[in-house]
Amino acid sequence: MWTFRANSPTGWKRGLALGIVLLLTAGAVAQPGGMARGERHESRHEIDQLEETWRGAILHRNAAAMDALLADDYMAITANGTLQSKDQALANLRAGIVHFNSIEISDRKVRFYGTTALVTCRAKVSGVTPEGAISGSYRYTRVYVRGEHGMWKIVSFEASRIRLQDSAEHK
Repeated sequence: MWTFRANSPTGWKRGLALGIVLLLTAGAVAQPGGMARGERHESRHEIDQLEETWRGAILHRNAAAMDALLADDYMAITANGTLQSKDQALANLRAGIVHFNSIEISDRKVRFYGTTALVTCRAKVSGVTPEGAISGSYRYTRVYVRGEHGMWKIVSFEASRIRLQDSAEHK
């Protein structure tokens, strides 16, 4: 067994070497966002699946699936700028206020910040509202938080219509 003696010439060198090894080992395990690489990959897969579940729930007006996805304190800012709580979102989905014929997702990015996942992407949509047909490209941000039981829940959503000049530039 070796002992550490800071006042001996080899003791401080051993201590320094041990510190460097520990620092490098910790750096190799930790990834940006505070997750190990394997956990981050698994969480990314979970978020991708939840995004597809959300898309399916919207397209098929599946309020039960949407209820399971949304946190109780969920708040959305819709593309027309209105605030929408979980109860309002579920009521609108059940009533078919907006009916989407298609939602094509592209340019999805998922970033992790501890127990929070931030999703941004582009969505090309077509559907019908009480005011008439809708179609176009939107960007959205959805925020997930992993709760105490390890389940991801959507806590926030915001959609913004992409202006025509932006849309033409990014085709």
